Amino acid sequence: MGERSLIGQKIPRIDSWELVTGKGEFTGDVVLPGMLHGRILRSPVAHGRILNIDISRAKKLYGVRAILTGRDIPQKVYGAGSGGAPVPGAIPDEQILCVEKVRYMGDPIAAVAAVERDTAEEALQLIDFEIEELPAVFSAEEALRPGAPLVHEWAKGNIYDHTVILKVGDIEKGFKESYHVREDIYKTHAMNHAPLETRVCVANYDSSGKLTVWASSQAPFRLRAALAQMFELLEKDVKVIHPFVGGGFGGKVDIDHIELLAVCLSKKTGRPVRMEHTRSDQFLAARHRHEWTIRLKSGVKRDGTFLARSFDVTLNGGAYISSGFKILLNSVGFSDILCRTPHLYFEGRRVYTNRPPSGPMRSFDHVNLRFADNQHLDQIARDIGMDTIDFLLRNTREKGDVTGAGYILRSCGIKECIEKSVDASGWKEKRGRLPKLKGIGIGLGSHTAGFKSGESDASAAMVRVHEDGSITLLAGTEDHGQGSRTIFAQMVAETLGVPLGKVKVSVLDTESCPPCMGCYGSRGTLQGGRAVLVAAEDAKRQIFEGLEDLWEISPKDLQAADGRIFVSGVPSKSISFEEAVKVCQGGGKVGPIIGKGFFEPSSERLSIDDGSGNLSLAYGFSAQVVEVEVNPETGDVKVLNVVAANDCGRVLNLLSLNGQSEGSVHMGISHTFYEQVHFDKKGRTLNPSFLNYGIATSLDMTKVENIWVETEDPEGPFGAKGIGESTLVPTPGAIANAIYDAIGVRIKELPITQEKILMAMEDGAKHEGAV
Repeated sequence: MGERSLIGQKIPRIDSWELVTGKGEFTGDVVLPGMLHGRILRSPVAHGRILNIDISRAKKLYGVRAILTGRDIPQKVYGAGSGGAPVPGAIPDEQILCVEKVRYMGDPIAAVAAVERDTAEEALQLIDFEIEELPAVFSAEEALRPGAPLVHEWAKGNIYDHTVILKVGDIEKGFKESYHVREDIYKTHAMNHAPLETRVCVANYDSSGKLTVWASSQAPFRLRAALAQMFELLEKDVKVIHPFVGGGFGGKVDIDHIELLAVCLSKKTGRPVRMEHTRSDQFLAARHRHEWTIRLKSGVKRDGTFLARSFDVTLNGGAYISSGFKILLNSVGFSDILCRTPHLYFEGRRVYTNRPPSGPMRSFDHVNLRFADNQHLDQIARDIGMDTIDFLLRNTREKGDVTGAGYILRSCGIKECIEKSVDASGWKEKRGRLPKLKGIGIGLGSHTAGFKSGESDASAAMVRVHEDGSITLLAGTEDHGQGSRTIFAQMVAETLGVPLGKVKVSVLDTESCPPCMGCYGSRGTLQGGRAVLVAAEDAKRQIFEGLEDLWEISPKDLQAADGRIFVSGVPSKSISFEEAVKVCQGGGKVGPIIGKGFFEPSSERLSIDDGSGNLSLAYGFSAQVVEVEVNPETGDVKVLNVVAANDCGRVLNLLSLNGQSEGSVHMGISHTFYEQVHFDKKGRTLNPSFLNYGIATSLDMTKVENIWVETEDPEGPFGAKGIGESTLVPTPGAIANAIYDAIGVRIKELPITQEKILMAMEDGAKHEGAV
């Protein structure tokens, strides 16, 4: 009989046909009878006091059904703490519509619902308003200066809540005893998630008091909880329907003001209202990746072993909190998750500025920290005359380690990732021997794979076995492009021993599906998958118990595989899966076969003071070796090839994993060279469209050799763990190290542009510098 017939194979996505034929429904495809279109009037200044808003002219426009200002709706605040999974230390700070002040250029100040979108847009032009412009701050450095204008009056020094500090060992003693000490400063930039589908929502608040919302969201159950909280409804009276999502990358985790305004306008008009971000809105008002300043200091022994490490980080958080404080807390543990350090000091702060809010983006900003640290590690090795690989292998962590912040590594294949990527890339033959202007570099990465984001953060699933032997899976974990539906279908089919085509995964809504707090932090496979696996096992148990009388044999002696149920060791004594279901349901012993699964992670909420605690059930690890060639005339950098070795716990779907890795490398290349949101001196976004916001194309992509390191994580379903973010983390640092190997100049600020390359080379090849 077959064993693990589906696990580890290349399985195409079960929803591919719907997506490629256009039959799959996205939120933007939803059209309801009598539906109105909503648009938002946004602040033209970055910081100001609202003196007056006059909607009288706009109200007279034919087709306008409602206009709202901040004083027309509940003056509640929301943020990352809104909903069912509060962020540690979160202080909600954002209004649905601004009432007294605006805090960034794009802050919403009024909303219109009209019969057509163009009419709503015209009405915005007829709203008269007066805003007294106030002094503003746009960089973290400006905001932290004594006497700087305050973005929020309660935030002293423009620091959100407090500075996070972790101390392990005696940092001063560690540096004093070190053979070599190195300090560096690195900077990263603001980026936009740039999903193909912008944020979009349709809300229908009907006469019975029932609220139904179609939303492009990575966390529908969190959205339901937040809407119930904001509008003082019972959660049972809020239904969030989840169509296909056209990309998320973390930007669709937190609640957005368009969802809140769609509900407000629907309540006001008694009709369904659709609201969406235009592409310009997505750049002006959607969450960005944080801009970081990272100060690193490390001390090592003569043999290259770490003695002390100090991290000082400052995050430009923009005007509101979003999930920014959680990103800061997570960065504490990320600082030493890869390398052992007996003496560790971490100090970090998230700073308010008058820029658009920053929030979670793929890797939860871990990619920024590793861009800095991967270069820092490479340079330390060079300083003391060690090969970078030997230096890394001497210091990197192993299974069973507990980090300074308290992360427990129940599985860890980082050393094997390093060794396999080095062997496959020919590192030993190439390092120091490549032609001029060609270079090779390595970067390491890691990320969570099943963390707890609130007091209660369970995932649940149900497996319904129908009379004809077909199976429906209801799972609360949504799919925003990563392929969760396919992975879950594989798990169910494997457990019940049936062909994959027998399993249908339902389209999610919060009324018919069991709950899950969201799919982010690479936790879908582990956390959602554990619930699915429990449900499938429960359904199998019911079937086996139903067959107990048929063969007068204990259920523990039965197995399911190849579409049949058989007695262990006696394959000839078997029955088809369909016949087994009929036997179970026909005799009345079992009745409807509905397997139920529930999984609550045992990971911890982090301390809001020092970021300590075991953040996640499991952690993914990655190593990438990159080769580049630099054009000395143009400053252009060509990525020649990438070898990516990733610790995924256990391969479930090889096709999906390869896609995740290659997509991550593409995003990493784009992150390194092209993507940056530019602002002028007034805080205006200068490039709010794909015409002038750079994104890597297929022409910029290179060959990626994927290597999968299987460590069999004890917490993961079939030993698997999430990998969708750790595969992104090494890329920018690996590229930067390869560029240094090629031209001898260290570029310490992202993005790495042609201008920066040329300026650095003009300052003198083969010398240490910062641009």
